[in-house]
Amino acid sequence: MLGYYILLGGIALISWLVSSTLKKKFAKYSKIQLRNGMSGAEIAEKMLADHDIRDVKVVSVKGRLTDHYNPKDKTVNLSEAVYSQRNAAAAAVAAHECGHAVQHAQAYSWLQMRSTLVPVVSITSRMSQWVVIGGIILMATNMLGGIGYFVAIAGLIMMGFATLFSFITLPVEYDASHRALAWLKNKHMLSQEEYAGSEDALKWAARTYLVAAIGALASLVYWAFQILRRN
Repeated sequence: MLGYYILLGGIALISWLVSSTLKKKFAKYSKIQLRNGMSGAEIAEKMLADHDIRDVKVVSVKGRLTDHYNPKDKTVNLSEAVYSQRNAAAAAVAAHECGHAVQHAQAYSWLQMRSTLVPVVSITSRMSQWVVIGGIILMATNMLGGIGYFVAIAGLIMMGFATLFSFITLPVEYDASHRALAWLKNKHMLSQEEYAGSEDALKWAARTYLVAAIGALASLVYWAFQILRRN
């Protein structure tokens, strides 16, 4: 178990560093005011209109970095700071979330796969590790015969769904950022300085998903070795 805690600690440290850098980047680019004077909400509405998307609403939600696109009710949810602010960071986030709306409208395959996995992962991700640990304990104590191995494998499969979800999320997020930046550039929405800030902010945001995916894979591999070692 010590190795697992070291692994968790290392991943948590990297995650904290990336998250901390992301917050600093957004704070920095939040000071770059847009010359066009448009708010995050206005940026989002224009990007949707330019892609002929008329059935998606742009709404404000409470919290910090709570921005997301909800495919169920077709809403681009922007945090209060992004919704009303008129800076490079707000433009980047607003356009990125609209990128997901464009993916949805165009039936982007990776987004469809991720949406399919959401119901499964919402259940399995919360209990997979405990099922694996329970199976390993049964294997170690030889309780209930050889059922412990199958319990552990079931937990590992559940953990595998969460890992798969994390990796499917990567192309979804990177593609949304690519769509956002392409639109911002092609429509001449930002100055060169504003665009550079938006691009850098979205790159760091994407890295948080990359760290999460690597962490999920590392955890899956660790527990797989533990099960095989005890079998």
